[in-house]
Amino acid sequence: MLLIGVLAGAISGVIGTGSSIMLLPVLVFTFGPKQAVPIMAVAAIMANFSRVVAWRREIDWKAFAAYSVTGIPAAAIGARTLWVLPVRLIDIGLGLFFLAMIPAKRWLDAKNRRIRLWQLSVAGGVIGFLTGIVLSTGPLSVPAFSSYGLMKGAFLSTEAASSLALYVSKAVTFRELGALPGEVIAQGLIVGSSLMLGTFAAKRIVQRMSLSSFRYVLDLLLLGSGVSMLWAAFH
Repeated sequence: MLLIGVLAGAISGVIGTGSSIMLLPVLVFTFGPKQAVPIMAVAAIMANFSRVVAWRREIDWKAFAAYSVTGIPAAAIGARTLWVLPVRLIDIGLGLFFLAMIPAKRWLDAKNRRIRLWQLSVAGGVIGFLTGIVLSTGPLSVPAFSSYGLMKGAFLSTEAASSLALYVSKAVTFRELGALPGEVIAQGLIVGSSLMLGTFAAKRIVQRMSLSSFRYVLDLLLLGSGVSMLWAAFH
């Protein structure tokens, strides 16, 4: 479990997300599906906090504020909706969205078009709500922040700070619903510690990557995330 956590932390430290997707099968097998979501919520808080610390000097605070002001309350609403909404339809929708965003992001880059702060704020509300419902929507924030113009350290730091705010909101809501007892928190802290180690190990890799290589890595993430979401929906 710890070795997988370090590996997932290293990968998410390079591309900004993906640790939840890697750890989900292991957490479900070890603790059961009902505990996997709150455990990952705690671990995600620690993983994003480590990315904030590692890249703190490159955070775009305007982008963070625009994204989080709508994303925080939306994540709380989404967490409450989780108990009554069929997740399969959400997985299908997200999977198709991830795949569609690969050519869409390429088109935006080719046209040199960027989304504005108010559009980033709208994206924060939508992604925040979905973050409350499903285990991982990290890949959704990839096209949002990259289309705003953030890359490498600025992207990793701002996305991590915004995701941290959303996951704290989600975890607090889980706590209010009684889905986050002390045992689950302890398990989340253990998993989160391994993710933090991987995150700091990945910083040098990102610093040496070119912008074109970083873009290709993001495209591969969207492709893998889309396929995995569709696979989960139909199995």
